Amino acid sequence: MSSGKAAEDSRLQQLVECIVRLAAGELHTRMKTSERRDDIDAVITGVNLLAEELDHIYSDLERRVADRTAMLGRAQAELEQMAKTDALTGLANRTLLNERIQQAILASADSGKAPAVLVLDLDSFKAINDTLGHGAGDAVLVEVAKRLRSAVRVTDTVARLGGDEFAIVITEATEEEILQVAHRASVQLQESVRIGTETVWAMASIGVCIGTPGYPSEALLRDADIAMYQAKEQGRNNVQLFHPDMLDAVRERSRITAELRSAVAGGELALRYQPVVELASGRVIGIEALLRWHHPVRGIIMPDSFIRIAEETGLILELGRWVLHEGVAQMGRWSETAPDLTDFRLHINLSAAELLRSDLLDDIRETLDRHHVAPRRLVLEITETVLMSRGTAEEQVFSGLRDMGVGLQIDDFGTGYSSISYLRSLPADTVKVDQSLIQDMGSDPQQLKFIAAILQLISSAGLRAIVEGIETAEQAIQLQAMGCLYGQGYYYSYPLPPSQVPDRLRSLAQRR
Repeated sequence: MSSGKAAEDSRLQQLVECIVRLAAGELHTRMKTSERRDDIDAVITGVNLLAEELDHIYSDLERRVADRTAMLGRAQAELEQMAKTDALTGLANRTLLNERIQQAILASADSGKAPAVLVLDLDSFKAINDTLGHGAGDAVLVEVAKRLRSAVRVTDTVARLGGDEFAIVITEATEEEILQVAHRASVQLQESVRIGTETVWAMASIGVCIGTPGYPSEALLRDADIAMYQAKEQGRNNVQLFHPDMLDAVRERSRITAELRSAVAGGELALRYQPVVELASGRVIGIEALLRWHHPVRGIIMPDSFIRIAEETGLILELGRWVLHEGVAQMGRWSETAPDLTDFRLHINLSAAELLRSDLLDDIRETLDRHHVAPRRLVLEITETVLMSRGTAEEQVFSGLRDMGVGLQIDDFGTGYSSISYLRSLPADTVKVDQSLIQDMGSDPQQLKFIAAILQLISSAGLRAIVEGIETAEQAIQLQAMGCLYGQGYYYSYPLPPSQVPDRLRSLAQRR
């Protein structure tokens, strides 16, 4: 074989090996051409050009894959951030809050300082939403989030749990530092919030739970929540530190709730009736149905001990339904057994939750029809706070009640908003003045003037006033002298069982 043929064979072998390496991904492989510049060199040049193009394409692909991977990474991070962030306020959400609590508990093993959790609930947020709309409510929540951020340290986490409830995780702090953060947050929320042309307040009830080594994360949040409800119980807009007695109170509430659920079916509820009289004549114009719970072990339980629990658990709907049915049924029974006593109206308290009961109007209408009681003989007592913060749904109910002929009364006037500007627009015909306003009238001349002004205000608004809590003849005489037409209280009658009502009404009529 000639040397030329051998050289050719050598280049061909090298070319094959070059192609094999390129196929294996070694795109930087190149082969030198010879000085012959023959057909084999032309093929070598073509293979080198192809390798160059492949190397460029692969490099570009690697860059694009790297860019796409980075983009997907950023998208994943954004999704994770969104999944752990409240969309409205930008605060941490419940998921991230739980993670931060867990992290703080792990960190406390080294520092010896267990984390603390604060739970905050705005005190009057529903009224803001109802009167100004949800857009205004959202603006308030954003402002609250901003103020809470400014109240905490950089190492702390502020979260929105949902609605108008917020939480703060405090790490590496003493009890004094923790309470300082809580009080700073409270002070920050004391300032009014400007929404357009309106000024509102977004103060909060704050519960604080300080952990100890081994304190479960879920217990931290639970116990801070319990302390927050204790702050509500203490008059709202304050800070309460959790202690174990609060948990005992929660367990007691749970027990009462369970027993209350069976009270209706078990026949443990009863109504007592207290007359509403015309002060000048003593004539009975109405009678208020007052709920009592005959507990098999603890005896008679007054509504103050269980109504709030019923409202918080939703049991108020079942209780309210029972009171309506029983009260109207008793009116029907009195019409049969004492036909001479039909010139008075039945007063029943109605809660805010009951106003949103979808079948309320139908239930009232059917109950009145079933017991042959005229709608004009029923008066529903509703607190002024509910009447003033009413939304569209409540307005429709009020309109339906007015069309039906059922009376509406503002209950506990003087304990809520007591806004003069709203009084004329409230959908009611009578106003019950709270008994707290007349307690000092016998010893305080200024209080007498104040009560007289309130009665004049109610009259000027085209409404009739009923003053509750009258306990003495002197109070009755003073109120009548001030122009008050109607009253209610122990001076006229204690709440009575239905069997004693007819005789009591007759005895009051004889006092005229």
